[in-house]
Amino acid sequence: MQKKNLKTMVECAVMIALAVVLSMYTKIWEAPLGGSVTLFSMVPIIIISLRHGVLWGYACAFVYSATYWLFYGIGQIIGISTYVFIMSSVVDYIIAYTLIGTAGFFKVFVDKYETKSKKILFASVAVVSACFLRFAAHIVVGATVWYELTKGWYPITEDPETGEQIIHYVHNAGMWVYSIVYNLQYMIPETIITLVAVPAIITILAAVKSAGRKNA
Repeated sequence: MQKKNLKTMVECAVMIALAVVLSMYTKIWEAPLGGSVTLFSMVPIIIISLRHGVLWGYACAFVYSATYWLFYGIGQIIGISTYVFIMSSVVDYIIAYTLIGTAGFFKVFVDKYETKSKKILFASVAVVSACFLRFAAHIVVGATVWYELTKGWYPITEDPETGEQIIHYVHNAGMWVYSIVYNLQYMIPETIITLVAVPAIITILAAVKSAGRKNA
């Protein structure tokens, strides 16, 4: 049992490191006030979650979230205010990225069905569920923290030629609408990219499982 747990921990460490590297160095697009679209950065944690279940999934996702915050996130939010720093650190990073481990709840369904199409279906549901919960966490902190801060960054001004007021979108949108729209702009493509990887995830899980049987 100890040997099995050690192997799982080593596997998790490798996947966490891969997830952090992908999160930091494969950014396709970055939103102006935080949040980015990456190439498959969530996939390593999804693989761990579907391979070892929700407990390992949450544990790995938590370590990933803390590591990503330490190497990247802290530099993005430090120096604004203590309240923003704490709220964004806890919700935007630790909670949001730890929720990726929710995919582990669907391990039982991926293991249960033999056909690849069914496995892909439930793995896709796992991805969507994990992404939705991460999205929800970002919405909460966006509405309760970043909304008012953003309004201050975009004051209402007047056009020097016409005298008309120039009002940034954030002033016309409610805090929840603003946060939903803002976070959708990177979470939709991030979810789609992760879904694209689902067939590969299922193939990897099958190959690892087969190799484990041969070595048993």
